[in-house]
Amino acid sequence: MQEGDQAPNFYLYDHTGSRRALYSFLENGPVVLFFYPIASSPICSVEACHFRDLGADFAMVGAQRVGISPDSVDKQARFAQQRAFDFPLLSDADGTVASHFGVRRGALAAIAERVSERGGRHAHKRKQRRGLLARMLPVKRVTFVIDSDGTVVKKISSELRANIHANQALWYLQTQHRPLAR
Repeated sequence: MQEGDQAPNFYLYDHTGSRRALYSFLENGPVVLFFYPIASSPICSVEACHFRDLGADFAMVGAQRVGISPDSVDKQARFAQQRAFDFPLLSDADGTVASHFGVRRGALAAIAERVSERGGRHAHKRKQRRGLLARMLPVKRVTFVIDSDGTVVKKISSELRANIHANQALWYLQTQHRPLAR
């Protein structure tokens, strides 16, 4: 999924067990959809807490924050309660939505396997490392700013710099975004 692409609608359960749809969120304005690998892990906690701490700023630009990871609804609920999040955390346990957005690590596994099958001295070790990473961190840390018409207007990628996601999304919405006429 790149800037200018149309985000697909999806239905997932949030941390309260409610079924939520992307396009329902979009009825209220732009959505900042951030994918994170593992609820309660150190970097994911920093990232999600930064989104929480900037809540008033996102509200000023009319944007909603929505987190999404492959964790179960129960794990998302514990994460939300421990950190007092005021936004939904969605459970994409089977990775379908992550695949549609191109952030699932296993999505490139078939291509990588074909390359590895061609040989090379260390092809087997590369394949093992990729498999381990995909199991440990099944999705990439990527944030999408999605306009109310479903268009991806900003994509932010950084695996280790957790705060950059909320900062860049907010900067974009404050300085570059032109709200659609309703």
